[in-house]
Amino acid sequence: MASYLGLFVLILVALIIGFALTGVSRFVGPLRPTVEKLVAYESGMDPVGTGHERFVVKFYMIAMLFILFDIEVIFMYPWAVQYKQLLSLGWFPFVEMLTFIGILFVGYIYVYKKGGLDWE
Repeated sequence: MASYLGLFVLILVALIIGFALTGVSRFVGPLRPTVEKLVAYESGMDPVGTGHERFVVKFYMIAMLFILFDIEVIFMYPWAVQYKQLLSLGWFPFVEMLTFIGILFVGYIYVYKKGGLDWE
């Protein structure tokens, strides 16, 4: 536990500074609410409709799948950058990446068959 003492002190100092600055700004700063300040901000336009409209779940599914496959591609960059140095290990790094891409492809086919990429 002694090795974590510095981490605990850092977290404590960060919390103290965060709460202190928030408290000081609340007491020192002016508080003048007006109608314009209390209106929801929507890119400089007057708000239209309610803020509680429902979105189609399909939008979120497509977004999550995009993020999932996008993040998987990010894992390929370090491998590609170090590929020449990895060649000293033989075919193993190449076969390992082919396996990774194969698993991604199987996941993509699964999502496609389930209709996860159909935009209705």
